[in-house]
Amino acid sequence: MKLTRSILLWGAVVAVAAVGPSVAKESVKKDTLVAVAPQYDTTHVYVAPEDIDKFVSSFLATFGGKSTKQVVATVTPTPSSTTSQLLQTPVGTVSLFGFKTPIPYPFGAERNGYLVTDIDLAVRQARAAGADVIVSTFPDPIGRDAVIQWPGGVNLQIYWHTTKPNYAAFEHIPENRVYVSADRAAAFTRSFLTFSRGKVVSDEAKAPGIEIGRPDATFRRIRIESAFGKMAVLVTDGHLPYPYGRETTGYEVADLNATLAKARDSGATVLVEPYTSNGRSAAFVTFPGGYVAEIHSSAEESAAQAGGK
Repeated sequence: MKLTRSILLWGAVVAVAAVGPSVAKESVKKDTLVAVAPQYDTTHVYVAPEDIDKFVSSFLATFGGKSTKQVVATVTPTPSSTTSQLLQTPVGTVSLFGFKTPIPYPFGAERNGYLVTDIDLAVRQARAAGADVIVSTFPDPIGRDAVIQWPGGVNLQIYWHTTKPNYAAFEHIPENRVYVSADRAAAFTRSFLTFSRGKVVSDEAKAPGIEIGRPDATFRRIRIESAFGKMAVLVTDGHLPYPYGRETTGYEVADLNATLAKARDSGATVLVEPYTSNGRSAAFVTFPGGYVAEIHSSAEESAAQAGGK
């Protein structure tokens, strides 16, 4: 009996030793950071082809920057055709699409695109973190893509490029603005933090409701920072007046009033006039083609700019 137990114990030790390095290697892979940097992450904007030029002109006049050359391509795994170009500004980048064909499902519902170092590893990490892969990896003209969905129904596209891009860092890092319910806020936050290796920089249980168009109410606001950039998680009951919840990105600028003047002059419409909350002055703008954006600056900076005029 003692001999049998000894043999079994020895066999168990051998088995653990055999799988140990493999398990350790897998653990390292799971901990590998797939994010690149905020300047490689884009907001996805879908605009009717007839509005493309007006949108580009207005967006660049508002924020500065430049556009890459427009191309016509298939950027979905099923047949489609769209114009495609990047609008690169000092405060955020837009992936702009003007579909000439009907848009295949579920494209158009993804809010942002994140560049990753390894698409297959990123997909595995997203699944392990609790995300659904709603569009499996597919090739595009410059790399490979997938679309994932976080708890709470937040869709995100991830990319890998065949040729490594080289973009200048932003002057101000934009804010990915995510609206989720109280039922899914914890699951979303936990899942995204696991995937991004990010951290919560603030979690305010009773943020001022003016930030969601309801000055007589409060809501929960969670701010997250990671190698992908900034994120604001807005936890609400869904009772949101227009245009709150329609914006996907908040753009930080040095001078809010000057930026809004440029937006108006270039054909954009200010939907929500500037207000001050939590140390920032903010407004909402819609650009030609219907894209809604939040634009903000620090309240102190805005006051200083106004005082100097």
